Amino acid sequence: MSERQSDSSETKHEKPDASSVMHKRRVLFFAEAVTLAHVARPMVLARVLEDAGYDVHFACHPRYRELFHALQRSWRPVQSISSRAFLEALAKGQPLYDSDTLQAYITEDLEVIKEVSPDLIIGDFRLSLSVSARLAAIPYMTITNAYWSPYARPDYRVPELPITRFFGAGVAGALFKLARPLAFALHTRPLNRVRKHYGLPSLGLDLRRTYTDADQTLYADLPELVPTFERPATHRYIGPINWSPSVALPPWWDELPTDKPIIYLTLGSSGQSELLPRVLQALAQLPVTVIVATAGLIQLERTPQNAWVADFLPGEQAASRASLVICNGGSPTTLQALAVGVPVIGIASNLDQYLNMSYLEQAGVGTLMRAGQTTTSRLQQVVETMMGNNRYRDCAMAVMGQVAAYGPERNFADLVARELARV
Repeated sequence: MSERQSDSSETKHEKPDASSVMHKRRVLFFAEAVTLAHVARPMVLARVLEDAGYDVHFACHPRYRELFHALQRSWRPVQSISSRAFLEALAKGQPLYDSDTLQAYITEDLEVIKEVSPDLIIGDFRLSLSVSARLAAIPYMTITNAYWSPYARPDYRVPELPITRFFGAGVAGALFKLARPLAFALHTRPLNRVRKHYGLPSLGLDLRRTYTDADQTLYADLPELVPTFERPATHRYIGPINWSPSVALPPWWDELPTDKPIIYLTLGSSGQSELLPRVLQALAQLPVTVIVATAGLIQLERTPQNAWVADFLPGEQAASRASLVICNGGSPTTLQALAVGVPVIGIASNLDQYLNMSYLEQAGVGTLMRAGQTTTSRLQQVVETMMGNNRYRDCAMAVMGQVAAYGPERNFADLVARELARV
């Protein structure tokens, strides 16, 4: 049975009357603010439920709060490791959290859960909920990507780790292939240790189980792009969750020249912002117009004449004006581009970005470039190849149709209504 058929069959059953339950139901979202994506996805879904009449509470570190319109209830601040600490751990291949940090998270989770008394908890990379939601005996959903599923079969390529810089991608790739299962096992230890402390069973030595453990696991992907195999009924695709920051268009937006193709460039909150000047240098020598979102992470000393720069841009509008999107290869921006039929170049550094881009390469909608090997000449070559080959655009347009047909907000709202009907 195909993934599309399987998910469709899950929604053919008689749906409960959401209006009979939603006004009395309280939903608590936890977002882990280590990157903007882990805040944006649950915020989009929180609005879906709020608009449907649920009593929605949102708990998250406030570092990205100014990018979002306020919910009806105030944002509940909770602790989170810094984005810098998170990205440094990724770059070194180290565990993202130690047991003490997870224990502190659990303590705070339980305080918020007790105060809110929700009927349902929904998290995005808040790994502590694997413990705290179970201790509170409240149904728990997690938002994740299908390429982290234990039921996916990804192509694991070595990301930008110290061994990659020291040995080169070829040798490092062979070493990574041998060492990855052990590395994944080491990354599972902190959460398993805390689970044991609370009398909960181990999740095993597969990091993917650690990242996706919940009562219901929701994939913010398309099964056509990232297939899974023999997954249980508790793992479901809801489709891409697209979001743009609540920021005004820059003054130059209506002054953009239209005589050349437009490239939308953003390395996001988890890209290597120091690459931005190099990428701009490469694009300055091409007959293109470049619109740039820096995410406020870097001040450019020099801006090429063909580049128009802002800290943040409404990504959907920016991608819609572009012929090509260049980003860090993460799922939020790449799926945003594909939702409007635009192919992508992903300049990837961490494993999450490599996993995502490997699937997009297979689908013919993107090209993966190593952040550590991105040179001016190589980037120019890739840009010219992709913009000169209609196949990339045609494949991206096909994915656009799949995104439009999936309806993630509707899928999510239906799942929540069915879950709460059982409570």
